[in-house]
Amino acid sequence: MAFINKAQLISYPDSLGGDLKSLRETLARFFPGCFAGGIHILPPYPSSGDRGFAPITYAEIDPRFGSWYDIASLNEIGPVMLDLMVNHVSRRSAYFQDFLEKGRASPYASLFIDIAKVWPDGKPAAEDIAKLFLRRSAPYSDYRLGTGETARVWTTFGHEEPSEQIDLDLESPMAMSMLIDTLASFRSRGVRMLRLDAIGYVVKRAGTSCFFVEPEIWDVMDRIRHEADELGIDLLPEVHAPIGIQRKLSDRGYLGYDFALPFLILSAISSGKSEDLVRYLRDRPSRLVTMLDCHDGIPVKPDLDDFVDEGEARKIVESCVERGANLSRVYSDSHKSSDGFDVHQIRSTYFSAVGGDEDSYVAARAIQLFAPGIPQVYYVGLLAGENDKEGARRSGEGRDVNRRNYTMEEIERAAQTDIVKRIVRLLHLRNECSAFDGRFFVRDIRDSRMELSWENGGASVSLELDLRTREAIVTQRSEGSGMHRWKA
Repeated sequence: MAFINKAQLISYPDSLGGDLKSLRETLARFFPGCFAGGIHILPPYPSSGDRGFAPITYAEIDPRFGSWYDIASLNEIGPVMLDLMVNHVSRRSAYFQDFLEKGRASPYASLFIDIAKVWPDGKPAAEDIAKLFLRRSAPYSDYRLGTGETARVWTTFGHEEPSEQIDLDLESPMAMSMLIDTLASFRSRGVRMLRLDAIGYVVKRAGTSCFFVEPEIWDVMDRIRHEADELGIDLLPEVHAPIGIQRKLSDRGYLGYDFALPFLILSAISSGKSEDLVRYLRDRPSRLVTMLDCHDGIPVKPDLDDFVDEGEARKIVESCVERGANLSRVYSDSHKSSDGFDVHQIRSTYFSAVGGDEDSYVAARAIQLFAPGIPQVYYVGLLAGENDKEGARRSGEGRDVNRRNYTMEEIERAAQTDIVKRIVRLLHLRNECSAFDGRFFVRDIRDSRMELSWENGGASVSLELDLRTREAIVTQRSEGSGMHRWKA
């Protein structure tokens, strides 16, 4: 299996030093041994938008970042994971450009979803639109074809009008065949882990939310997994959804994301109360990738629906905004709360979200690293970066508050700070202590105190936390070397 029980890094190809070569140098020079679990490189392909998530082709690496050779060289540090945008391709892709030129006579016309495939008269009913989990103001865009016609095709994502990201019709044999060919191409280049980006949106059915439509979504996912298994590729479906869906993924043998954990940790540290977090850690599935921060934001809705008191959620959101965060919103009224609560994600670095307090941040990262699952650390979080409000203002993209690029000199300075050294020590513990391959226990000691622990044969490790003082104490025991106790 390519996924192993050690920490992963997630980074854009140009965020640590400027390209893939400097990314490798950064990890080898400043963070050796920290990311044996893998390196998730956000889309390094030629793209027309959304910082890589509007792929023109998967056959190439954007020359600004390097080459496939540079991707392969990163495998020497940890197995590489790449993204496959299952739901969409770029408007600038050869397939869609041919469709724009030739219209429905294009051999690629079946790849795309004319809305008449969903609503035969081409006129979406208002009540159907109201049910959709929208990621933009409308689920479609209009394109003028070379034939003089206008095509209205499904576009789930994209800030532009018309969108740069064109949805694929995976019910088309050609689309599924292309996807399978892409899997084989990745494997031929040594890639053994793929994240299935936006997989939850691939099934479109009138009268549904068009998000994670069951049972059809399982047919699509199982077909992809069958082909991936044949090739020896491990998959990570990216599905922003309540914990019930993550549990279904786990029950079917898929690795999923723990998108609820970041907010619950933030809430526990903010309130100084451990009860909700302890209850969650006892009940959640263990086949998850854990995270605190990522290139999009700290998830809120729908990931925490029916799980977090929305009055308390509002307080957390307001606190983060006061500390320089901005928000992405839920577009569709039917997916907002009854009182209008509509926060999809909090766009912020996690260090800024906890108020720039070092002990709070280290405690949060320690909880993540002790929680069952594969921990993934975002590059800004690794360096304890603060909100880049100026960068977001300059670009007009709110998510850029947590997407700044670092020079090698900035990385070197950050690596020498106490807070980054504390995080590095925790990463080494997580990767090297055999207790993390054993049994997990969580204990609520008092209102503000909790303990997470692991046992495996003669090895054990525990994390004692006081959420009021933000003190985190690690105790490690192993046969032959006795007990070591230290402040995280």
